[in-house]
Amino acid sequence: MNQISWSLQTFRHLLKTCIAQKDLLTAKSLHTLYIKSLIPPSTYLSNHFILLYSKCGRLSAARHAFDSTLDPNVFSFNAIIAAYAKESNTHIAHQMFDQIPQPDLVSYNTLISAYAERNDPEPAFRLFLGMRETGLDMDGFTLSGMVTACCNDIDMIRQVHALVVLGGFDSYVSVNNALVTYYSKNGFLEEAKRVFYGMGREVRDEVSWNSMIVAYGQHREGLKALGLFQEMVRKGFIVDMFTLASVLTAFTCVEDLFGGLQFHAKLIKTGFHQNSHVGSGLIDLYSKCKGGMSDCRKVFQEIPEPDLVLWNTMISGFSQNEDFSEDALDCFRQMQRVGYHPDDCSFVCVISACSNLSSPSQGKQIHALAIKSEIPSNRISVNNAMVAMYSKCGNLQDARRLFDRMPERNTVSLNSMIAGYAQHGIGMESLRLFQQMLETDIAPTSITFISVLSACVHTGKVKEGQIYFNMMKENFGIEPEVEHYSCMIDLLGRAGKLSEAEMLIETMPFSPGSIGWAALLGACRMHGNLELAVKAANHVLQLEPSNAVPYVMLSNMYASAGKWEEVATVRKLMRDRGVKKKPGCSWIEVNKRVHVFVAEDSSHPMIKEIYKYLEEMSRKMKRAGYVPDVRWALVKDDEAGHGEKEIRLGHHSEKLAVAFGLISTKDGEPILVVKNLRICGDCHNAIKFISAIAGREITIRDAHSSESNTYSKLTAWTHLVGDFSCTHMVTACSKFCTWALILVQWSPNCLRKGKLRHAVLGVEPYDVEDADGICKSLVHKGIVCLADIKFPLPYRAKSYSLVIVSDALDYLSPKYLNKMLSGFDRVSTDSLVVFTGYPGQQRAKVAELSKFGQPVIWYFSALGL
Repeated sequence: MNQISWSLQTFRHLLKTCIAQKDLLTAKSLHTLYIKSLIPPSTYLSNHFILLYSKCGRLSAARHAFDSTLDPNVFSFNAIIAAYAKESNTHIAHQMFDQIPQPDLVSYNTLISAYAERNDPEPAFRLFLGMRETGLDMDGFTLSGMVTACCNDIDMIRQVHALVVLGGFDSYVSVNNALVTYYSKNGFLEEAKRVFYGMGREVRDEVSWNSMIVAYGQHREGLKALGLFQEMVRKGFIVDMFTLASVLTAFTCVEDLFGGLQFHAKLIKTGFHQNSHVGSGLIDLYSKCKGGMSDCRKVFQEIPEPDLVLWNTMISGFSQNEDFSEDALDCFRQMQRVGYHPDDCSFVCVISACSNLSSPSQGKQIHALAIKSEIPSNRISVNNAMVAMYSKCGNLQDARRLFDRMPERNTVSLNSMIAGYAQHGIGMESLRLFQQMLETDIAPTSITFISVLSACVHTGKVKEGQIYFNMMKENFGIEPEVEHYSCMIDLLGRAGKLSEAEMLIETMPFSPGSIGWAALLGACRMHGNLELAVKAANHVLQLEPSNAVPYVMLSNMYASAGKWEEVATVRKLMRDRGVKKKPGCSWIEVNKRVHVFVAEDSSHPMIKEIYKYLEEMSRKMKRAGYVPDVRWALVKDDEAGHGEKEIRLGHHSEKLAVAFGLISTKDGEPILVVKNLRICGDCHNAIKFISAIAGREITIRDAHSSESNTYSKLTAWTHLVGDFSCTHMVTACSKFCTWALILVQWSPNCLRKGKLRHAVLGVEPYDVEDADGICKSLVHKGIVCLADIKFPLPYRAKSYSLVIVSDALDYLSPKYLNKMLSGFDRVSTDSLVVFTGYPGQQRAKVAELSKFGQPVIWYFSALGL
């Protein structure tokens, strides 16, 4: 080989061939020959070696080739800048740019494009301004890069668009394609259409048509997207895999499964169904249009060489269908076994699956893997998913800790945290965080207001909810959607304003759909309004006759009212229509294993120990004042044997899961139980007693607004904590007040005093010495009176609609309580609520209060909260 005389021209030809074919092995041989041969050093050849190694993903080799270049020119620098840009290393790319004696237009365009790929507009704009100052003229690549760089800032996109028109670049297809894409992504479909239809027919290429088809799909105008595809075919444009994937997106947007199936058949005939990009569109179609995950698997298996995007789409499909969340985790593991390293999209999808499973151990493992992987630790999308996951798994502290440590936050970050507080019933903190958001440059979105209105629902803040609802359109130009109206219906309904909720449904600017009527149905169930419930249920049944939820809710209300003939009618209607109720189940993760329970379960290996524990706990609960609410045992009185209703209540799936958790975990360890349906009222009340007696924090995650997530975009949480229970009781009791003025007395040594004040009443903790002045100030404002029990009442108030006494566990003696309550003879009140210590001591204490003559005495065992 050494005896062969290589001419420079032959060498150049071979090197160009290697670059075109990305033949790294042959190129290395050529490079070795070049170094050892008598061919004199050539900047031209060195530049091509830099370009070759860059295209083959060998950055270190490309840098070595650059450093070996004796006389690098601007092409040499451009090649190495492109190599670093390809690896998203813009920092070093910019350092190399600064070393160029006289950067040319390609130098600027390469670095601008690098920043554009990272969605980093500020340095891109500084480069652009610097380029203009040097006198270099911009071209189409410059402007298309600038549009991409400011892809999330519609004002900056419009400024660049103005430059495009003024500079006469509106005939450049790459610029127009970028404008169509990013106008659409920012929600401005009309501007995208004007750019597309303003392009001359001779200017448009396949990318133009694909961009506009995708734009229609993004805005759920699938029929227009399909029509545009047909026009594209008629005009003779070449249909590629990107076009076909865009058409599949259109079918997905209009949820046209039948049309998607027909299109799939055409893809099989043309052979495109084995393309990885097209396969991703098919999997997305079947997973979102109820085509079945079995069809997704078939599509995946038919693709000979699935790439990372296809794996991510498959994981995403499993995650979006909650029943297949375990399959998402399995798919994630399998992807790594075949050699693919997860990217940020992979982590976001699999974290979503952990959220569905409420599996904190799995979530923490994925979190650790994300930290160890090559994904940057500050990747905002992964952090946002982690915040949402920890919140849904009941670990709000870790969610907030991660949120506070995020180096960068966006709207999704704040939405996740606001939603987390709302889901946990800590509405005041959710609203407080929203107020902080309004003080930043991050604008709230439609999703933000869903979380905010949900927080108002949990805190019973009707007036504030109406203010936020009106704020959407007046301050931010966000048109309320059906989810926002559903939250308002739920808010009014929970507050007992059923007629106002019904009026809101009837005056909506569009059809309320099943979501709105289901929200009203849930409120009717809460307040026992059977007549209005029948009306709401009928509307839901007309819209979704195959959904079991309205049948079950209506049947349960009839059963609670003792109307068994109507119950039989509803159940017959379900049978005639082939509607089956989703079986209720609860699950808990213990020692990294998920245990699932159903009512009257007998399959669990520890079921005998669980039932024995519940029997012992039941006796303790009754001594503490617990009375089973047999209204939730939907059995006819003449068919139920002695104690049968109570036995059935005691064997509900959530109680079995809680009991198993208490048996199988260490003392003091929090308990997290997930139920696929709504927790019943008796279980809700009973678990409060269990929490107080066992001294454990218990969190139940359920479908709170109805018995199915179909009607609720947010999963609600019932947080049942022994020493925190008064927080939730005060919140619940405040809904019964006819006047917002509430007197609350706290124990001076209560460790939770500050937190309770802050969470329930939205008032910051204060020093005991300042109690008198602060109480008077709050009362004068018509808000709340807070008084420490070490002091007498600040002054004689005219009237309180509700008096709440909260005592700590270390003040349990009736003597102390009677001394504490001696000031109440000076207060005119409609109701008295006593929350003090364990429920077992309440009866004696409450009995001592009769001499004060309050017309109503409430305490939490009688509330059934």
